[in-house]
Amino acid sequence: MTSVIVDAHQHLWEMAEHPQTWMNPDTDAAINRDFVVDDLRAATASVGLAATVVVQSVNDPDETTHLLARAEAASGLIAGVVGWADLTASDLDDQLSRWRAEPGGHRLVGLRHLVQNEPDGGWLDRPDVRRGLRCLARHNVAFDLLVNDMHLPAAVRVASELPETRFVLDHLGKPPLRSGDLTVWTAQMRELAGSPNVWAKLSGLVTEAAPGQRSAALLRPVADVALDTFGPGRLMFGSDWPVCLLATDYTTVVSIAQQLLVTLSEPDQQRVFADNAIEFYRLHL
Repeated sequence: MTSVIVDAHQHLWEMAEHPQTWMNPDTDAAINRDFVVDDLRAATASVGLAATVVVQSVNDPDETTHLLARAEAASGLIAGVVGWADLTASDLDDQLSRWRAEPGGHRLVGLRHLVQNEPDGGWLDRPDVRRGLRCLARHNVAFDLLVNDMHLPAAVRVASELPETRFVLDHLGKPPLRSGDLTVWTAQMRELAGSPNVWAKLSGLVTEAAPGQRSAALLRPVADVALDTFGPGRLMFGSDWPVCLLATDYTTVVSIAQQLLVTLSEPDQQRVFADNAIEFYRLHL
C-alpha cells in the first residue's frame, strides 16, 4: 500500500468569514462549524499525508484570497488552491494575474464553480463560460467539474471542444449509488474519459452512498468503472474532508480507498494516491 498521500480534495472554512449557505443545519450538523489548518493536521496525523489541495466551497472570490493566504502560512501542507472566480467576468485575466502576484499566489492551481447548483443543464455550454475556461488554460489553471447527472452531457461536450483546458471531475460526477443503477453514469464516464484532458477524483463516495452502503465492497463497482475508464494514470484520491465527516472519519476514507485500489500494482497505487495530483495540478512540494 502507498505510504505517501497527496490529498487532491479537501476544504477549509470559517463560518463568520464565509457562511456555508449550502449547509442544512439539521442534516449537516457534524460539519456546521469552523474547520482550519490545525483541524486538518489533527485529522490526518495518523496518515502519511505529504500535502493537500484545498478546494473552494462558496462562489466568492474573497474566499480564494483567504485560502491562498492560509496555504502560504501552512508550512507546505497545502500545496495547491482551487479557488473561485466568475468565469464570465470580462476582467478574469486581470483577476488571475492579481492572485498570482499575492502571497501564496503560486499555489493557485485551479478554479471551481458550483455547477451542480446551476438550474441550466447547459451552463457549461454558454459562450461566456467557455471564454473563461479558455482563459484558465492561458494562465495554466485547471478547472474542477462539480456536476451532477443533469450537467454531465455538457461536461462531455466542453471537455471535447476545449482540449487546451485541463478538467478534473470531482467525486466521479456523483454516481447514483443509492439507486444502484449505474448504466447511464457508466456511459457518461466512458464519454468523458474519451477526452485526454479530463482526469477524475476518487472522492466523495462515502457521502453519496446511503448509510450501511459505505464499505469498500459496496463501493467497488463505481471504483471499477473509474479505473476502467480513466485508468490509474488519470485518477486521483481526494478525501473531501471535512464533508466526509457526515459519513465517516478521515482515516476510514483513506482505508476504503486503499481497499478499492488494492489490486493495482504499487506504482499505480502511488499514482492514484499522490503522483497524479502532483502532475495534474502541477504542484511544487
